[in-house]
Amino acid sequence: MSSVPALPVLILHTGDPAPDLASQYGGYGEMLRLAAGLSAGEVEIVRVWEGEQPRAPGQYRAALLTGSPAMVTDLEPWSETCAQWLRDAARADLPMFGICYGHQLLAHALGGEVGYNPAGRELGTMPIDLAQEAGADLLLAGLPDRFDAQMMHAQTVLRLPEGAVSLARSALDPNQILRYGPRIYSTQFHPEFQPAFVADHIVQYAEPYGREGLDTAALHRGVTDTPQAATLVRRFLALHAMRQDDAIAA
Repeated sequence: MSSVPALPVLILHTGDPAPDLASQYGGYGEMLRLAAGLSAGEVEIVRVWEGEQPRAPGQYRAALLTGSPAMVTDLEPWSETCAQWLRDAARADLPMFGICYGHQLLAHALGGEVGYNPAGRELGTMPIDLAQEAGADLLLAGLPDRFDAQMMHAQTVLRLPEGAVSLARSALDPNQILRYGPRIYSTQFHPEFQPAFVADHIVQYAEPYGREGLDTAALHRGVTDTPQAATLVRRFLALHAMRQDDAIAA
């Protein structure tokens, strides 16, 4: 009896780090693939920021959205086209998980409001506090009430879409983890970032960040591993995007 071929996981690739950082650590699509524990053959990376288009939502078993140096509020044509695809995918009940730009784009697509965080930029390794609503959520089961995560963003979700629930906050942002529906989540922080990448990014952009009043030397010293946050993408796929052959075996 032949096995049922597994549908791929879509990675909506929305941008990349600076070329020298990308050459050392990989692009954001590749970082997310590795964080998800997926082989190259299990994913379809679509560079939407360069005009590539994903197939219909039913052609995938889940969609993951990367971070980006772009801003959702710029309403770039590629981003708005992607937002429409996300709305279609949500109606089709496709499991989705967005990160940073992907977090904001999901919120924007589903009716929320995105803008610059009035409390300021978050950068480096910062603590995340789970909300009371997280207690019954299987995605977050077993995580401590507080854990560290990697931050690298200036914009944020200012108003949640109707029906969305915030499951975690940081000192500057009340919407660090959002649940939009039973199988759609996003994080403002970066589960996929390695501490070395974050540290090198801070060094590279120390001058412009310093002009914003950030103490980049202290932020650089504070970068550390984030093992709990790093589990979230794999947890999500295990809960909501099991492969067809795994389901048959179970």
